[in-house]
Amino acid sequence: MVTLKKNEIIIVNVSDIKENEENPRYITKEDFADLVESIKGFPEMLEVKPIVLDEDYIILGGNMRIKALKEAGFKTVPVAIASGWSKEQKKEFIIKDNIHSGRWDTDILANDWNTDKLSEWGLNIFTPEDINLGEFFEEEEENETPDTISKTIVLTYSDDEYLIIKEKLSKVASTPEEAIRILLSKYKK
Repeated sequence: MVTLKKNEIIIVNVSDIKENEENPRYITKEDFADLVESIKGFPEMLEVKPIVLDEDYIILGGNMRIKALKEAGFKTVPVAIASGWSKEQKKEFIIKDNIHSGRWDTDILANDWNTDKLSEWGLNIFTPEDINLGEFFEEEEENETPDTISKTIVLTYSDDEYLIIKEKLSKVASTPEEAIRILLSKYKK
């Protein structure tokens, strides 16, 4: 590998760069297409916002840009090497570098990242305590039997809310019913 001066930007072959398999961020197909066009239309921006790599040429900042560069046919790219960083510093950079854009793979974040650290770095992800089920419940009917009283709950939400709720409930349990039971057990007196 190359020895660099502090804050030095070098040009490397795109093919030498390794994608970060632990990258918890992704973008939609539409956003990716926009990124490809943006880079094609203004490649000079990469000179002032280079891809950030560790000493092994693994991406810390710029996973989506590398994919877009490959798609656009670029062979070289300006990079900055973050040398001497601990694993924790690398993870912190990955989050802080992307905190205000794109979407997050919540499975990777939930399983491979420390949620307290993520929160400390400014990325607030879902925890079961974040769901307020009360705002979604509407009583529909009551059925009484000698041993039990059962009620049916109707949830009303938009398509976007449905997808968010479904994703959040899947983080709590394998079925929505079980997730609701778990969450409700926290509120029993």
